Amino acid sequence: MTTPLPRPDTVRTAAEFVALLRTVKARSGLSYRALERKARRAGDQLPTSTVAGALNRVSLPSEEIVAALVRACGGGPETVEEWVRTRRGLAVREQSAPATDSPGSAPGSAPEQVSDPADDDRQDRDGATGRQLVPCLLPPDLSLFVGREDELAEACRLLDQEGSGPTTLLVTGPAGVGKTALAVRTGHLLAPRFPDGQLYVDLRGFGDDPAEPFTVLGAFLRALGVPGGAVPTELTSRIHLYRTLLAQRRMLVVLDNAANATQVSDLLPSGARCAALITSRTTLADLAGRRIPLDVLDSATGLALLREMLGPDRTAAEHDSARSIVETCEGLPLAVWVAGARLAARPHWPLARVARALADEQRKLDELAVGHIAVRASLELTYQGMASTTQHALRMLALLPGPDFAPWALATLLDIGLSDAEGVLDDLVEVHLVEIASAGAAGFRHRLHDLVRLLGRERAEREVSRQERAAALTRLLGASLHLADFAAETLSVDFLGISQTDLACWRLSPTDADQVLADPLAWFNDERRFLIDVVDQALDSTDIASAAGLATALTTLFQVGSHFDDWERVQGRALKTALRAGDRRSATKLHRCLGELTTIVDRYPEALEHFEQALLLAEGEGPAYRASATAGLAYVHRLLGQYSSAVRHFEEACELARSAGNANCLVYATNGIGVIDLEQGRVEAAMARFTECLRVSREAGYRPGEAQALRCLGQSHRELGDHPAAADCFRQAASISEDLGDRLGATHATCWLGDVLVRQGAAAEGRRLLARSLWAYREFGNLWGEAATLYALAEAQLQAGRPGPARRRAEAAVRLWRQIGSRTWLAVGLDTLAKAHTLAGDPAAAALARDEAEAARAASRHADR
Repeated sequence: MTTPLPRPDTVRTAAEFVALLRTVKARSGLSYRALERKARRAGDQLPTSTVAGALNRVSLPSEEIVAALVRACGGGPETVEEWVRTRRGLAVREQSAPATDSPGSAPGSAPEQVSDPADDDRQDRDGATGRQLVPCLLPPDLSLFVGREDELAEACRLLDQEGSGPTTLLVTGPAGVGKTALAVRTGHLLAPRFPDGQLYVDLRGFGDDPAEPFTVLGAFLRALGVPGGAVPTELTSRIHLYRTLLAQRRMLVVLDNAANATQVSDLLPSGARCAALITSRTTLADLAGRRIPLDVLDSATGLALLREMLGPDRTAAEHDSARSIVETCEGLPLAVWVAGARLAARPHWPLARVARALADEQRKLDELAVGHIAVRASLELTYQGMASTTQHALRMLALLPGPDFAPWALATLLDIGLSDAEGVLDDLVEVHLVEIASAGAAGFRHRLHDLVRLLGRERAEREVSRQERAAALTRLLGASLHLADFAAETLSVDFLGISQTDLACWRLSPTDADQVLADPLAWFNDERRFLIDVVDQALDSTDIASAAGLATALTTLFQVGSHFDDWERVQGRALKTALRAGDRRSATKLHRCLGELTTIVDRYPEALEHFEQALLLAEGEGPAYRASATAGLAYVHRLLGQYSSAVRHFEEACELARSAGNANCLVYATNGIGVIDLEQGRVEAAMARFTECLRVSREAGYRPGEAQALRCLGQSHRELGDHPAAADCFRQAASISEDLGDRLGATHATCWLGDVLVRQGAAAEGRRLLARSLWAYREFGNLWGEAATLYALAEAQLQAGRPGPARRRAEAAVRLWRQIGSRTWLAVGLDTLAKAHTLAGDPAAAALARDEAEAARAASRHADR
């Protein structure tokens, strides 16, 4: 049922008219933007800035604005006419009696109250005026109020309800987010709803001298007309008198900047027609009431605030600097306001000057001060009000390399268990110095606002010794290394075969680690950026081996998620650092890992160089350090068609893997020999090797090896013309890779599944899978896969009797195989191109393609000698 709009028939002044119009807008529950859209649909013009300006003055708005606003708020034709008629009457009255306002009244001051007939018999409470004293203690409403339209509408809606009891609204958020401004604006908008007055107090909850309920009650009672000598001297008596006076009144009590529920519980009204609005930097979890949490402003609203302070021309002239200021302040309204106030007072300053100063972290907090208002002071008040353990946690969190983190990171910094760390975080969230950023795989992720982090870092440098800070970061690196290595081992994707865990000097308890890594892949997706930042931070210290170990441990996770850019940057930097430090063992592992990466992205010369360097540096090391590098080297030789070298290295890798007990590497190398058998036409020998790889992979739980063996068995069945068996193998392989989150591995299987479906006669489904694979390979930058898919698409077009599309696809595949230097598959692509030319009736072109294919095979045989 729609709530009827207030009627203006009792309004006597322009100020009352505007105040009641604000109530109409508030009761509608619509933001300024929503009102503008609704008015436009009705054929009215109701610009946001025009409405906001009209509702924040005491002069009468135009008839058009009044009619459009009332109509947009849900008023019918009769209601709209009544409002317009009232507005005309007030305009006539103002013209005929311009001096009827009370002398000395200030714009925006509360209007003289009209007695409610129900109050006619009330006893005079001020002893002098013969009227009930109406306290109006709200601070002046700020003329500058940008954004928060939705929150303001919600606050007005929640407080503008008369029910069976008093309403309590809590506005919470971090320091400087604009809680007081919202509360004061709400109070002024709802003044007509509370004609018996509005009480206000700044409780200074986080200051050195927080207001005591006893003192506040005394001030409230005197504001309510109780003579000073009649104010009770005991707290309980003050509470009783205060609530008795408010019991039959319609009053709003604004309790600003509360520290906790204890500070406000005695100040809450009990009258059924009263309401309390409380603001706090804490969540006030133990206080009942409706809640509106305030977050920082988005970029557009922050820019709008700066524009209002400096003018549109000035901000437009330096748009990039204006945006930089807002982004550096991270949307904190107080910070944006302070920066704007400094610039407004200095019209000769370019915005770029403040933008540059704020970009310097050493100066940022000092720059954000104007007059007696400073962001640093506001944050310091919150900090000083916390327990010492919570203060220490904030100092340590400021040491983290990035703003986002999970509870396990705090556990490492404080050297405590996971549940204890979560409890400390709850305390920091309570005072809004830490905010919940998102829900992660192992619980909530948290974030420090940049300005809070700067304060914490300053405090850490002053109050935490250099040794203690270094020890905390060493624990963080150790725990990150242990968790990453544990996750990689659980996923069992890589074939390096060297654990990094021995490098970890600190670990979570087994119970905590199991909880964090309940889903290893999801955990890595949550933590990828954080772990990269930990590596970068650690590489700047002296613990190079552990930093390189963490970079190495991330290989599996980078590979499964196809994060190739991250992989190359992180391990490339780690390799350079390890080589400068003379850490041969770390360099060996990193060369091997980068060899694998450059193989995946078809940069074969680089891959050969990495694997050869890994083997050179591994001289004198055990088989564990040489096995996977030798297998990787063999794989590249196979891709280049250098089969003799490839077989020799694969066989050596098998022996080294057996000696090291590295089942993953053994499967990888054995499978490589099988692929060579298959490519040279020894299908039965190949299938025997693939079947053995499948068995060993399943026994070892090496699921990527299982998927690879199934893909190769699928290729073997395809070669024999057993397309149903091939399709089944490819489907199984794709399913395993998808379960692992390995999109590239799944694409390998999907590509060949599409090919065999076409050969089975399911051409439409096969081409669909091939097209999907082509886009995936291009996304990954995998040229070999792209070429293979183009070849399969060319074959599909040939089967459909379309020589033109077949030729174009085959030519594209041939170009890619030439580029990457794969002679064996270049010859395969040229064979398909020759068939396309033949079908198109161009025997000369077909002959040229066949000749080039034979030349490629000959070159491959020659290179293999």
